[in-house]
Amino acid sequence: MDKYKILIVDDEPDNLALLYRTLRGKYDIVKSTSPLAALDILKSEKFNCILSDHKMPEMDGVEFLKRCCEISPDCMRLLVTAYSDAGILIDAINYAKIYRYIKKPYSPDELTLTVENALEYWQLKTDNSALVNDLKELLAGTITAIVEALDSKDKYTLGRSKRVTFYSLRIAKALHLSPITTGKIELAGLLHDIGMIGVKDDILAKVETLTPEEFSQIKQHVHHSIKILDDIKQLKEVVEIIKYHHEFYDGNGYPYGKKGDEIPIGSRIIAVADAFDSMVTPKIYRKQISPLQALNNIKELAGKQFDPIVVDVFEQVLPSSLQDIQSINEETGVV
Repeated sequence: MDKYKILIVDDEPDNLALLYRTLRGKYDIVKSTSPLAALDILKSEKFNCILSDHKMPEMDGVEFLKRCCEISPDCMRLLVTAYSDAGILIDAINYAKIYRYIKKPYSPDELTLTVENALEYWQLKTDNSALVNDLKELLAGTITAIVEALDSKDKYTLGRSKRVTFYSLRIAKALHLSPITTGKIELAGLLHDIGMIGVKDDILAKVETLTPEEFSQIKQHVHHSIKILDDIKQLKEVVEIIKYHHEFYDGNGYPYGKKGDEIPIGSRIIAVADAFDSMVTPKIYRKQISPLQALNNIKELAGKQFDPIVVDVFEQVLPSSLQDIQSINEETGVV
């Protein structure tokens, strides 16, 4: 590929020149003594890494890198500082989401190594994101066919996989999960109930209360899902999410009895989205309930069936999600 492109910012010309001399040749360097000017540059050019001094007159390095994060979130951010104050570093990590800080005085080798590590990490994230996107494109036809087959099995599940995926993605993004993890959750949401294809139609359509044996057959859908998808090597990590989406936070779920953080975060997210959609969707054997009542039911089970943090985030994203879900229902013919 072409040289990595780095933006370096320092209000002191001598310090800026030192940074430039250390990194030039190996990288394509753009330099600025003004954070405000640098932000304008960032709006019109793409960079792989931004290296900023901390103490500057127009704005400090933490504020500058925070704004950089808003403009170009995928760019790696490094802070050069003479201070070791914990508060500054915590702000840099939490608000500017820096990759590393470089303590003054630094050696050229230390600076070079830190920049190399940052760019290696950028490349790894980029490659992994591309792999997830390639995987979705590669399997798009297969996944669509599988989801449509499941939807056609029972009119009450029409569009269900898409809605569960929709809610799951809203939660994942609010939790600031990585694009890679979010991509896996998207695939798992679409395929989480594929094993229902292996459950008898008369059990799925039964109006009366299920017998223990019939409910046991329903629970087998998780194993059916694994069997259907296990041979697709590219879906190995997606299957891990699907395997545990009926586990309970307190360990009383099925089929493996996992609990707490033993359950993958994707599974914990889909568990909440799946339960909510099930409650608000009309079934042949019961009426739907309102979104507010469904949310209250889920909140009552926080810490028992559901991860409390996921429940809190779901409550935050639900109002806007309900406004947008109508378009999905219109696409799938659900009123």
